[in-house]
Amino acid sequence: MEQKNSQILYLVLENGRVFRGEPFGAEGEVMCEMVFATGMTGYMETLTDKSYAGYGVIQTFPLIGNYGVNLADMEADKPYVSAYIVRECCDTPSNFRSRDNLDSWLKSYGVVGIKGVDTRSLTRLIRERGVMNGMITKNPESCDLEALRAYSVPKDVVPSVSVKTIEYHPGKEGGPTVVILDCGYKRSILECFLERGCSVYIVPALTSVKDITAYSPDGVLVSNGPGDPQNNPTIIETVRELLGTGLPIFGICLGHQIVALAHGFKTTKMKYGHRGENQPVRRHTDGRVFITSQNHGYTVISESIDPKKAKLLYSNVNDGGCEGIEYKENGSFSVQFHPEAGAGPHDTRFIFDEFILRMRNRRAGDF
Repeated sequence: MEQKNSQILYLVLENGRVFRGEPFGAEGEVMCEMVFATGMTGYMETLTDKSYAGYGVIQTFPLIGNYGVNLADMEADKPYVSAYIVRECCDTPSNFRSRDNLDSWLKSYGVVGIKGVDTRSLTRLIRERGVMNGMITKNPESCDLEALRAYSVPKDVVPSVSVKTIEYHPGKEGGPTVVILDCGYKRSILECFLERGCSVYIVPALTSVKDITAYSPDGVLVSNGPGDPQNNPTIIETVRELLGTGLPIFGICLGHQIVALAHGFKTTKMKYGHRGENQPVRRHTDGRVFITSQNHGYTVISESIDPKKAKLLYSNVNDGGCEGIEYKENGSFSVQFHPEAGAGPHDTRFIFDEFILRMRNRRAGDF
């Protein structure tokens, strides 16, 4: 198909495959790891999810942007994706909440995008061969494939997206106090705690155990975030020390992997990850299946879980992967999926209630 726009942009993959499209969003060249997200809606939440820092996101749904830019849907104060790849972008959104169109909004934050790409073929390629690095450029012949293959998400990506100063959000009098160890938390997580009357401190990812416990929390959440969990040895050690304090620990996504690593379990990179709003997981205690929202490219190796320390709590119905772990100390547990589900189904928001119950039980001296 001939491009209507005289400007042509290219997506070059590390294997040399080239996809042609048109520019949208900001102009420029960008190199990043390419991943695909399967949600039909929720692109605002995807774009502003800090877990996507360092990644180029390919939307499998063919039309993006038809409900515009809705500030209330943002999971952070700006987009964090490194690049955005779509089949078609709507430039005339219709929605009473919309404040801008997607093209202009991405331009304002310097996010490079490419539209008109055969995202179906691109997604199939990644699904079959695994995630690959890619470069968006006007000059594909100048792309250094060796440098492209060598690219990796920066090892310090978690501290770079974490809050730089402590935030405090008061809850109801007498409610539990939660410290969020921020590896790239989503606002939906904070909202789930505030809706349940919790007071919440959000602290930088490299905060010490001494400083965390100074807030007298009833529990600690280790949040979601970007990159390889093994690149965070300081945070892993902090969580290991926190486990010795008796506080209930709750991990989500990257936080789940970090809590598992703190117990000595192992993680590995997945072929193409789970990124979307329709991942089924099975709870082992009763066999019940829940539809969950997920965004991760690494997973805990189920076989590495030491039965003396923990047990598998949830598994992925599609591939059998680890989706949740129950630990034997302090009422701690962790899940790979996003129970706050911004965006996605709210099937598992009860998990926040479980964590609050465990914090109350500890306060009452029940464990």
